[in-house]
Amino acid sequence: MSVFYGTMTSKGQTTVPAEIRAMLNLSPGDRIRYVVRDGEIIMKAKNKKAIDLKGRFHDPDRETITSEDMKDIIGNAVADHVAERS
Repeated sequence: MSVFYGTMTSKGQTTVPAEIRAMLNLSPGDRIRYVVRDGEIIMKAKNKKAIDLKGRFHDPDRETITSEDMKDIIGNAVADHVAERS
């Protein structure tokens, strides 16, 4: 586990340490998402778009799915997640 420190200004702004910016591949203007889970706060980069993932998950042995199929898969995953939280 690594620990990094920052300082907050009177306006609530902080500087993200260079090591964290490098790990998250952050650039000026990128958005950051804070997730609160079980008493911990997780910072995630929200600077990626779906198109950035193009080709990363290609499996030549797997059948290509349509965007409609993908929407169904995502919708089902969201519904399952919501059902689990209820």
